[in-house]
Amino acid sequence: MTSAADSPRRPRRPAWAGRNYSLLTAAAVVTNLGSHGSLIAAAFAVLDAGGDGGDVGLVAAARTLPLVLFLLIGGAVADRLPRHRVMVAANALNCLSQAAFATLVLAGEPQLWQMMLLTALGGTGQAFFSPAAEGMLMSTVDGEQAGRAFAVFRMAMQGAALGGAALGGVMVAAFGPGWVLAADAAAFAVAGALRSFLDVSHIPPREPGGGLLSDLREGWREFAGRPWLWGIVVQFSVANAVVGAAEAVYGPLIARDHLGGAGPWGLALGCFGAGTVAGALLMTRWKPRRLLLAGTLCVFPLALPSAALAVPVPVGVLCAVMFLTGVTLEVFGVSWMTALHQEIPEDKLSRVSAYDWFGSVALVPLATAMAGPAELAFGRTAALWGCAALVVVVTAAALCVPDVRNLTLRTKHVARAASGTENGSADAERPVGGLG
Repeated sequence: MTSAADSPRRPRRPAWAGRNYSLLTAAAVVTNLGSHGSLIAAAFAVLDAGGDGGDVGLVAAARTLPLVLFLLIGGAVADRLPRHRVMVAANALNCLSQAAFATLVLAGEPQLWQMMLLTALGGTGQAFFSPAAEGMLMSTVDGEQAGRAFAVFRMAMQGAALGGAALGGVMVAAFGPGWVLAADAAAFAVAGALRSFLDVSHIPPREPGGGLLSDLREGWREFAGRPWLWGIVVQFSVANAVVGAAEAVYGPLIARDHLGGAGPWGLALGCFGAGTVAGALLMTRWKPRRLLLAGTLCVFPLALPSAALAVPVPVGVLCAVMFLTGVTLEVFGVSWMTALHQEIPEDKLSRVSAYDWFGSVALVPLATAMAGPAELAFGRTAALWGCAALVVVVTAAALCVPDVRNLTLRTKHVARAASGTENGSADAERPVGGLG
């Protein structure tokens, strides 16, 4: 008889969840808990200082503008320098800017320009952090379980975002926005400390390049040379813009006029967050064979919230729609990350990620600014139906790209360009799983 001492120990975590992956996931949970609460706190800090809705919008725009301006530079820097150092430096900038913001709020009445400046510093940090973080995660995960690893990572992030928003709202009501901003600064400090322990010895040293502009051009060639990549980024440039405008501008107005106020709208947004967690859980078990076909088909439901607001439907129906949208959008998110991991050379991951992020956020400020004039010109209901129609049109257009329909999951990843071998075609290896 074999004793318990002689029996092999079960590993405490899966083989794909190594040290770097665990550190990245833990740090992402910490920062999402803090940052989603701080978004609520920043808005209430502006209002408590005597500002109005327009001032809240200015502070939000102050964060988005440097994010758009510096994303491409951030991607080039992250592919040139050790990514974990870029992430830690960005976390330090976010920590200091949020700590200063918290100090101003707790000390008295902060000025609008001060809040805009500090929020802009936070957006700058995010512009350098995001491409580095995505490149670091993708270089950490390998093998057939990459999709599952990304799904678990995203599930942890989405759960933390959902919890952070709920906790932030409670803390703002109980203690005031200043303490929530201080907690976010502490979260960035903890996350930066965790990321400083990342091991980058598995990443080949970068070869000397021709400078920042040369790196940007090389990243552009990598991006523009893949129709499936730029096709979907263009799709989401439009989809994110119109959905963001619908939810940021029209959603609260519909909630006020037809649904009973902020409470039901907050519940609907919470259902969307719960849907993203459920979608990530689904993707820990499902490996769609045609990655981008499955993911892009799951973008069509993104039109449903705008349509539901246009009707408008009862709160219960809106919550169900938001939950379904969250599930399907997360299917796309995991499929997209898996495709990038499979197809993009390791030494260009952050630059490609930067172009992806840039396309995703570039039109959001413009669409949000145009939401009011569009309502005046066409009416709120027509504007919402227009948002839904645009999502359907650009998603259908993305499906017209052959590579979007045909890119196939492989059983193993061929060597990356950083190791001297370019990725093969999408069908170079036997595919895994199936669609359906």
